[in-house]
Amino acid sequence: MASGDQSKKRKQHYRPQNQRPVKKKGSYPLKPGVQGFFISCDGGREYQASQEAINVIDSFFEELIQGTDSKVNPGLFDNPINKKVTFSYSEDEDDEEDESNYGEEEENKGDGDKAVVSEGGNDQVNEKEIASEGSCEVKKLAENETEKEEEDKGNQKNGGDEPPRKKTCTEEANPLAKVNENAEKSIDKLIEAELKELGDKSKRRFMKLDPGCNGLVFIQMKRRDGDPSPKDIAQHAMTSAAATKKHMSRFILRLLPIEVSCYPSEEEISRAIKPLVEQYFPIETENPRKFAVLYGARANTGLDRMKIINTIAKSIPAPHKVDLSNPEMSIVVEVVKTVCLIGVVEKYKELAKYNLRQLTSTN
Repeated sequence: MASGDQSKKRKQHYRPQNQRPVKKKGSYPLKPGVQGFFISCDGGREYQASQEAINVIDSFFEELIQGTDSKVNPGLFDNPINKKVTFSYSEDEDDEEDESNYGEEEENKGDGDKAVVSEGGNDQVNEKEIASEGSCEVKKLAENETEKEEEDKGNQKNGGDEPPRKKTCTEEANPLAKVNENAEKSIDKLIEAELKELGDKSKRRFMKLDPGCNGLVFIQMKRRDGDPSPKDIAQHAMTSAAATKKHMSRFILRLLPIEVSCYPSEEEISRAIKPLVEQYFPIETENPRKFAVLYGARANTGLDRMKIINTIAKSIPAPHKVDLSNPEMSIVVEVVKTVCLIGVVEKYKELAKYNLRQLTSTN
C-alpha cells in the first residue's frame, strides 16, 4: 500500500496545478463561417504547399490592389523609363553634322594657336599670351601656395595640432552621420512594427487552417473593406498563369476560391448560398448565365450527392439555366468532414479546372 500511495503522489506532483488541458501547437482547424481558398496538393507536402499558397495569393492580391500587373496589362510598358530609346535616321544625320562642325571648330582653333605662336617667331614667345592661355593654372598655383602658407602658420601657432581645414571637414561630416543614424533607427522601428503585425494573428490577412485531410490545405482570407474577393484573386491568378506559363509553385495542384462555408445540410446550404445567388445570379438581368454544380466530398460519406446538387440548383432563379457541357459559371461545392465550402468560378474547363500545375506546364 505504501508503494501505491507514493506512486499516486508522484503522478499528482507532475500534473499541472490548474488542471486545464494543454493547448496543442499548430494551425487552427477549419470551421464554418470562413472564406478563403481551398487547395489540393501532393500528399505529405501540406506545410510547403500552405507556405507557397500564401506567397502566391498575396502576390496576386497586391497586383490587384496596386494595379501593377505587367503580365495582364500590356500597356504598362508604353511609357518607358528612358525618354530617348531609339534614334531615327534624321537625328543621326543631325548628330553627324554636329560632330563634323565640332571637328572643323577644333581645326580652326588649332590653326589659330599656330598663328599666334608663329607671329612671335620660333625663339621668342609672348609671355602675355602664355599667361592669358594658362590663367586658370596660374591662379590655382597661387591659391595653393597661399593655402600652404596659412596651414604652416596655423601649425606653428597650435603647436603641431591638426590643421583647421581638417577640423572643419570632420565637423561637416558629423551632421551627415547623425542623419544616417536617424534613418537607420526609423528603418529599425518600421521593421519591428511590421514583425509585430505579422506575429499578431488577428491582423493577418491570409492564414492557414487545418482541414484535417491529407493532400488538402485551406488558406483563410480575412477580407477588409475595399479588398478583392477570393473569386477575383483566383481568377486573376489563373488567367495570369495561363498567359505567361510561368512556374509558380512546386506543390500546389488546384486552387479554388471559397466565399461561403457552412455545415453540410440542405437547410444550411440553401441559407448560406443566398448572398452568392444575389451577387452572381440576379433575377432581373438581360444576360442569363449558364451554370453547373461541381460536387466533391472528402472524409464524409453520409451525404447524398444528388440532394446537395439539387438543393443548390433549385436556389438559382429561372432566367439562368443549367448547362453541363459549356457552363459560363460553375458553383464549386467541396465537403470536408463536417464543413461545406462553396465558391463560384468562371471558365472552369478552359482554365484547366483551376490547376496551376497544368496551366504552367509547357508540355
